[in-house]
Amino acid sequence: MHDFHYKNGKLFCENVAVEDLVKQAGSPLYVYSQKTIVENVNRLEIALAPLDVTICYAMKANASLGILGLMACMELGFDVVSIGELRKVHFAGGDTKRCVFAGVGKTEAEITDALKLGIYSFNVESIPELERINRIAGKLHKKAPVAIRVNPNVDAETHAKITTGTYANKFGIAFEEVEALYRKAKRSYKNLHLKGVQMHIGSQLTDTAPFVKAVKKMIPLVKTLRDKYDIEFFSLGGGIGIAYQDALESGSADWWQTKGKDFISPEKFADALIPLLQPLGVKILIEPGRFIVGNAGILVTRVEYVKQTPKKNFVVVDAAMNDLIRPALYDSYHQIVPLKQSRTQKTIKADIVGPICESGDCFSHDCTLAPVKEGDYLALMSAGAYGMTMACNYNGRPLPAEILVSGDQADYLRLRENIHTTWKYEGIPQWLLFEEEEQPKEKKEKKAPKKSSRKTPKKQAKSAKK
Repeated sequence: MHDFHYKNGKLFCENVAVEDLVKQAGSPLYVYSQKTIVENVNRLEIALAPLDVTICYAMKANASLGILGLMACMELGFDVVSIGELRKVHFAGGDTKRCVFAGVGKTEAEITDALKLGIYSFNVESIPELERINRIAGKLHKKAPVAIRVNPNVDAETHAKITTGTYANKFGIAFEEVEALYRKAKRSYKNLHLKGVQMHIGSQLTDTAPFVKAVKKMIPLVKTLRDKYDIEFFSLGGGIGIAYQDALESGSADWWQTKGKDFISPEKFADALIPLLQPLGVKILIEPGRFIVGNAGILVTRVEYVKQTPKKNFVVVDAAMNDLIRPALYDSYHQIVPLKQSRTQKTIKADIVGPICESGDCFSHDCTLAPVKEGDYLALMSAGAYGMTMACNYNGRPLPAEILVSGDQADYLRLRENIHTTWKYEGIPQWLLFEEEEQPKEKKEKKAPKKSSRKTPKKQAKSAKK
């Protein structure tokens, strides 16, 4: 469910016409629905109410400061994967004591800062990491809260690049080794608090079956760790998927009762897992990201050219893979719809491509849509997760603006980046710096001019080329 819909032939986000936002902010432009985000969180909380559950928003999905502030207002926890994310949560008003710190490559500085800020737990990915956390906690005279991330060797049946729960992946510790590691940690690592156990088998799961399989495998281990080491929580990780194929249609309840009746939902997730989890008697953590924000955002782009070749049509837009990399990186599909519905029944097939000098800069191959022309606007649906957060300045392109809509209100989350800021933190090595060249002296009766600001390369650079 989401709050993007057509009204009088125009695409709206809640009560605001997206076209009006583009006129104000330009394109490319990310637009988010606050109501959709809030309702996604509420559905999770209601569905999982029979459990003692904490929702930790996986902020890597969308780390815009205003989005984090909204999550903090809803008193969510956070799943972070760097000290930069943790400090951003803190700045946005989030409670660091409700944060779990994941990731396979935590540095000494990150672990130190996280312990000083105070977090709920580290999700530990390896034995060397466990030893490092123990050592640093000892130096700080602290007890570090930890949960071993278990790799249950369960295939999530999702895209290879977002599968994380098999032994072919870099994440977690093999299921068979975990109990012995807790035993060793209890005996030898005196600066650790064995607080919980965690798993995460992958992202964009559209069926409950992989979750059920992994949880059933984990249950005996969780019981053992609860009884022997008094752990207080079991984290299921994230992974609940969203609709990409029929993204616009999935905003209607009718779609969920017909075409989407077998698609995963908070209610199906809860119905499948609560009977397995409730008897454990421990706190349950979930770490959703995409589910909360994915269908709450769109990327708006302007048609620049319609190019026809003997083989196919190309619609060249002003958004590119640097703005939304998912199609290029994962071969992901995003439904593309016009901001204004066409009155004609005619359609064309075209590749929707960006301006970057890469053949991979393509949002959709052989997309069927109504005929478009220069100046028309299109929206890429379900772009709220892993869109702006993965954006970059490739090809010298400034980052797009972001706007959050709430009812009939709209405000910037991020202003459009200025071209000059794209190289703000770059520099030229001193030996390549330019020297000032004085202009020829004028006649005596005129005042000598100031030195010209025109720069020329150093003579050494010229001689080096000879």
